[in-house]
Amino acid sequence: MALSVPAIMKTTAARLSALYLLLFALCAVALVFYMTSLSARMLTAQTQDTINDEVLGLARAYQRGGLPVLVRVVEARSRQPGANLYLIADANGQILTGNVQSLEPGVLETEGWTSSPFSYQRFGEGELERLRNLPAEQGSTQSEQSDAQAQGEKGHNAIALVLRLPNQMIMLVGRDLGEPERFRAVIRRALMLALGMMGLGGLLIWFFVGRAALKRIDSVSEASRRIMGGDLSGRLPVTGVGDEFDRLSENLNAMLARIATLNEGLKQVSDNIAHDLKTPLTRLRNRAEATLSGKQKPTDYRQALEGTIAESDQLIKTFNAILMISRLEAGYSSENTNRVDLAEAVRDVVELYEPVAEEAGVSLEADVREAVSVNGNRELIGQALSNIVDNAIKYSTGANAQPAVRVTLERAGADVRLSVADNGHGIPDDGDRARATERFVRLEKSRSQPGSGLGLSLAKAVMTFHNGRLELLPGNPGLSVVMSFPAREDH
Repeated sequence: MALSVPAIMKTTAARLSALYLLLFALCAVALVFYMTSLSARMLTAQTQDTINDEVLGLARAYQRGGLPVLVRVVEARSRQPGANLYLIADANGQILTGNVQSLEPGVLETEGWTSSPFSYQRFGEGELERLRNLPAEQGSTQSEQSDAQAQGEKGHNAIALVLRLPNQMIMLVGRDLGEPERFRAVIRRALMLALGMMGLGGLLIWFFVGRAALKRIDSVSEASRRIMGGDLSGRLPVTGVGDEFDRLSENLNAMLARIATLNEGLKQVSDNIAHDLKTPLTRLRNRAEATLSGKQKPTDYRQALEGTIAESDQLIKTFNAILMISRLEAGYSSENTNRVDLAEAVRDVVELYEPVAEEAGVSLEADVREAVSVNGNRELIGQALSNIVDNAIKYSTGANAQPAVRVTLERAGADVRLSVADNGHGIPDDGDRARATERFVRLEKSRSQPGSGLGLSLAKAVMTFHNGRLELLPGNPGLSVVMSFPAREDH
């Protein structure tokens, strides 16, 4: 997707790149100017020290033999390669000896260090200027003219110490500033090169990194628009590199999966209420209509009302179970969690259902192999275990001459397993066992038994709330329902 420059600069990646480039440029400029100034001061100080040493040497020569010796020493030093600037002039500023041909006006008028660098011309540079002005036909080659022109156009600057001798003669000792100026020129070129490289680096970073980030943000935005349009099956793209974009996308995808699960559960609840609760409501209406149609005895009215109350109580229990399952699946419960002694919970449930099992002719036993505890809600765990034990008692009758239900509590590695096994018909099909934990699902063999099909659904929701799992395993014969809890960490 093509973006204009103003649109690009509105992006975070482009703004960050520009800010970092500006910051680096400012730091580089400040550092370069600081280093240049410091180096120039150091070179100037070194130059002044060199000139002072030269002046001391010339002063000793003057003390030994006066002006003649001083002139001879100045002439000798002037002819040395790479010599400093030496000049001796009369009181009127007329140059008598040295290696300086001309000076910027006013230099010799003030005694001491020159206040600022001055321009000058050495002996021999006038000849170069003459060669530069000669026409080619007078014997000067093009190469000679080019060299002369380069030397003529090249400026000479220096600093110097101007002294007045006792006989009013003027002596100047100086040093050319070409080396510091060349150093500053190198620094300036390095600065321009560094700024250019930083600018190019910023553009390359934006092109390869910023554009990639923009493309990923655009793909996330496109996926978000599809999701907001109602497609909850859509997911944000994950590249697999593990960066912050991937982590954000993975978290949002997990959130979308959770939302989709809750919406599916809500849809199932609505469908189940519409289909499965229609039958008891119809039964209530038909019973009331049958009671009111015709002359009935008072006992008939009483029986009809008692049946209506019992049916209403069952409906209320069903609605309460639905609400509890929805709250648990949403991960919310107003109840507090604390230490739960599972051994005690097993004994309480077995004791509660012993009369029911005895009446149904079922042997109910508890096998608590060790006392274990978990973090959870005792009421919810007890309700889930009661539903499982009640189902086991109901569906073990009629399938075996000696129906039996065994509740076992044991440790299995890092988990605590609470299993309820019966020797009834069981659920041989794997698909049926997976469907048995869904809401209002009642298999064919369980149609003859009373119930709403919410017992195992509630138990599964309780285990999900406790970060555990509910498993339905074949018992050969019968069915084994296993509640697996993460073991409680005692500190």
